[in-house]
Amino acid sequence: MRKRILVTGGAGFIGSHLCYRLLQEGNEVICLDNFFTGNKENIVSLMKNPYFEVVRHDISLPYFVEVDEIYNLACPASPIHYQYDPVQTIKASIMGSINVLGIAKRTGAKVLQASTSEVYGDPQVHPQVESYWGNVNPIGLRSCYDEGKRCAETLFMDYSRQEGVRVKIIRIFNTYGPNMHPKDGRVVSNFIVQALQGKEITIYGSGRQTRSFQYVTDLIEGMVRMMNRTEDDFTGPVNIGNPGEFTMLELAEKILQLTGSKSKIVFMPLPSDDPTQRKPDISLAKEKLDWQPLVALEDGLRETIDYFRRIL
Repeated sequence: MRKRILVTGGAGFIGSHLCYRLLQEGNEVICLDNFFTGNKENIVSLMKNPYFEVVRHDISLPYFVEVDEIYNLACPASPIHYQYDPVQTIKASIMGSINVLGIAKRTGAKVLQASTSEVYGDPQVHPQVESYWGNVNPIGLRSCYDEGKRCAETLFMDYSRQEGVRVKIIRIFNTYGPNMHPKDGRVVSNFIVQALQGKEITIYGSGRQTRSFQYVTDLIEGMVRMMNRTEDDFTGPVNIGNPGEFTMLELAEKILQLTGSKSKIVFMPLPSDDPTQRKPDISLAKEKLDWQPLVALEDGLRETIDYFRRIL
C-alpha cells in the first residue's frame, strides 16, 4: 500500500537519499526544506516523479499536512552551518520537533527523529552505548546543536508517554557520500575537496582523534528498518553508525591515496569541545533491527570522490 510520507530536511544530503529510497519503494513523498543547507540539485532528478512534492518551508514554523509517516531530519548538521545562526539551529531542533510531533499527534502518523551521536558530547565511555548519558558542554559553541538534539529526544519521549504518539529515535554517527555539500566543513568533504583541488589538507589537533564513518546507503537502510519495525514497539534511541574507527590522519592518507593527490597535510589548532573519540556500539541495532553497515570505507570514499569530481 502506498504511504504518504513527509521528510523534513528532504533536500539535504541525507534527506535526498531518503526521499529517493522511499519513492523507489512506491510511496508518495513530501519533501519539506527551507533550503538553508538543502540543495535543489540533490532532488532535481526526483521532480519528474508524480508522487514527489517539494515544499519550501521552515519547520520551526507550524505546518499542516495529512501523512502516514514523518522522518524529521530538518536541522543544519555541520559545525560551520549550525554555528552560523545558533539561535535558528536550536529553534529548528526544538520548535521543529514540536511541530512535527503536533502533526503526528493530530494524524496518528508514526514519526522518526534523526538524532545524532553529538548527544554524547566528548564521551567518557568508549564505544558509545545508548544508555550513556553523555558529556556535553551546555554553554559551548556546539551546544546549539548538541543540546537542541538532546531536547528534541526529550520531546519525542514525552509525546510518546503523554500523548501516545508513535515515535522512533535514531542517533546518527558520522555519515558521508554523494550529495554532501562541498563547503559543509565536515572532515570527509573537506579532505576530498582539498585533495582534488591540490590544496593543503587541514587536520585540526594532532590528527590522532578518531571518528567512525558510515556510507549514506547504510544509514538509509537503518532508518527505514527502524521506521518499519512494529513488533514490541521499540522506540529507541538506537545508534546507527559504522563501528570501524579511524584517526583523522588515517582518513587523510587514504583520501590522498584514492585521489592520487600531491596535497600536503598541515596541522591547525583544535576547535573547542571537539570530541577526541567517536565510535558507536551497534549491538542494539543488530539485535532489534537486524542491521549492520555493509559498505567498507574505501568503497564508500571512491563513490564520494567520484561525486565531488563531477560537481567541482
